[in-house]
Amino acid sequence: MPGAADLLPLSVAVPLLGAALLAAAGRWLPRTARDALAGCCALAQVLCLAALWVRTGDGVSVSWLGGWRPVAGSSVGIVLAADRIGVLLALVAAVLVLAVVGYSWRYFEEPAGRRGGVYPALLLLFSAGMCGFALTGDLFDAFVFFELMGAVAYALTGFRIEDPRPLQGALAFGIVNSLAAYCSLLGIGLLYARTGELGLAQLGRALDARPPDALVRCAFVLVLAGPLVKAAAAPFHFWLPDAHAVAPSPVCMLLSGVMVELGVYGAARIHGTVFAGPGGVPADAARPVLLALGVGTALVGAVMCWQQRHLKRLLAFSTVGHVGLFLASFALLTPAGAAGAAVYLAGHAGCKAALFGLCGVLLDRFGSVDEPGLFGRGRELPFTAVLFALGGLALAGLPPFGTGLGKALAEDAAGAWSWWLPALYVLVSAVTGGAVLRACARVFGGWGRHPAEHPDEPETTGEGEEPEVRDPTRPLPLPVLAVPAVLLAACLAIGLWPPPARQLAAAAARFTDRAGYLDAVLHEAAALPALVAPPAEWTARGLLLGLLSAVLACALAAAALRGPLPAPAWSRHPVRALRRLHSGLLGDYVTWLLVGLAGLLAAIAALA
Repeated sequence: MPGAADLLPLSVAVPLLGAALLAAAGRWLPRTARDALAGCCALAQVLCLAALWVRTGDGVSVSWLGGWRPVAGSSVGIVLAADRIGVLLALVAAVLVLAVVGYSWRYFEEPAGRRGGVYPALLLLFSAGMCGFALTGDLFDAFVFFELMGAVAYALTGFRIEDPRPLQGALAFGIVNSLAAYCSLLGIGLLYARTGELGLAQLGRALDARPPDALVRCAFVLVLAGPLVKAAAAPFHFWLPDAHAVAPSPVCMLLSGVMVELGVYGAARIHGTVFAGPGGVPADAARPVLLALGVGTALVGAVMCWQQRHLKRLLAFSTVGHVGLFLASFALLTPAGAAGAAVYLAGHAGCKAALFGLCGVLLDRFGSVDEPGLFGRGRELPFTAVLFALGGLALAGLPPFGTGLGKALAEDAAGAWSWWLPALYVLVSAVTGGAVLRACARVFGGWGRHPAEHPDEPETTGEGEEPEVRDPTRPLPLPVLAVPAVLLAACLAIGLWPPPARQLAAAAARFTDRAGYLDAVLHEAAALPALVAPPAEWTARGLLLGLLSAVLACALAAAALRGPLPAPAWSRHPVRALRRLHSGLLGDYVTWLLVGLAGLLAAIAALA
């Protein structure tokens, strides 16, 4: 088996090579050969990353590309450096790309001729960008990989160029994310001008040797602009539901399943490695700002999720809500918080990707994902209904799903800081899971009063949604049901099988060990000191809170089937105002990007 130093670049090179082959020869290959080639490349990447997980162990794998190792502590080379949390994100991305390749096997009819092979090539290029970002040890290369990922995501979002709506969604996605990328690049330039370094470890060491100043704090906010926009943290999240509403369902599986989580990981990695020292933005300043950002994101996502009737927008806003929970867990800046976020993230990836895949089934059969328009029409799809209901319960944190275990670990970590943080996890999980269960009952069971009988009910319609198939009368392709079932089974396995959670908890302890990361990259330490891993088992409290959030989700769904839920008078105006902010206007989204960055900078300046 190759060593970790060889597996790191190989994990990025394999999908890049596959994408190049498909782009060059795809037009001459039959559809089956193109799909088989894409599947083989995706599988090879998964195997490389699985081997890298084993080889990395409780340490940090480092590879200096081209042999350009540091001299006297400085280097001009490209470094890939990964602990197990980074490998986890890369592995989740590769597994979901493999799942999407299988899901799309007979889902799309890709145009022949000059565009033949474009879709699987874009998937592999997307995988290379995500994997490279998770494994890089260089800030500028992180920016490059992130923008590669973003550019491919724009193309995949607007893949159906014959329809103007995906192009509009891709345009908003591209402009907002590109503006954030320019901010990140400006922040990288400020850091390079101040330190003369671009490596994460080198930047961290250089800042440790200097007193903190306003330029470094400004660079911190600017650099985090890209990851936070990709993560769809409020108020940078507006592009996400618009893009999900028009993107093909397999693409949504990747956007919500792993890309936004990579944004949270990037923010945590950059702060923890570069800025967490005495010359950057210490924990006392970063924790309350990032925690407030996570709490606000979670509440915005939950409130907006409940308002939706377009199922893909509903799931997109639920992603925003859960991103807030991940961000709040990482913001604790403790091994226990990182462990909860890691397990939660792994379970959420399988659950959310499965739910978007099931939305693809509805588009395949009925050409719509509008909840009232599909009222009772899903009765002919009992297996899909069961999977959709299980996905809703997993989203609500029901034990023993992996989402429930991650939620329980995060609640335990958060409870050590504040009594109300665990209540936030229960509330957001219950509301987002309840929205999915409400839609499941209406679409697949025809339960409750028809939503059209409630003209005052807030809604975002899905009218005009185009089927994602060429011939809706054909038999339902097997992969579009098999892939979501396997992803939900993986989510369940994370909660039932103890070893993965324990390994992720140990990985979280290493992730928060800044000194160990710097030592491994700068001095190529062969062995790092052993760390005490936080607990990663079910507890009675975690089980009870998981059951509570699942019961609340079912109760909310049942109440909604009887009519619109009564809202306290004090909440009506803020909710209406929040809905109006999601205007769909690109200028508004850019404005909120600038407002959010200004707010972060003001908060950091006040606390640092």
